[in-house]
Amino acid sequence: MEIEFTHKSDAHRRLCIQKDLNELSHWIDTLSEVNNEIEHLKVIEKQLLKNNNIETNLLGFRRKNTLVIGMLCKYEQELKTEFDYGKKGYDHVRAKEHEKKRNMYSTFVTEFNEFRSKVYTALTKFRRTSL
Repeated sequence: MEIEFTHKSDAHRRLCIQKDLNELSHWIDTLSEVNNEIEHLKVIEKQLLKNNNIETNLLGFRRKNTLVIGMLCKYEQELKTEFDYGKKGYDHVRAKEHEKKRNMYSTFVTEFNEFRSKVYTALTKFRRTSL
């Protein structure tokens, strides 16, 4: 009877960790796309807007994005190790840790979306000069 309970709790632990890994994979993919968008915005800034403030913010977002991706990749490795070899149950401590990562990701994406909106607003004010 005890073996059955252990197997059941291990299955639940693995299911929860797999859910976290799936969500984490989505976050990393999204941040990779943000990195591509930053590169495109850098070209737009350099060729059209020529605004030092936007350029500085783009560099800051690229740096922060790299750090967040690195931290999430490290977290992904920890989860994979826990999934394969861990014996610790999935409890509120682990759930809170994942929630902290989610909040950090969400905050970064929100900040980037606000900045992107400012860049697009600057683009709407851009006027092409005739030759």
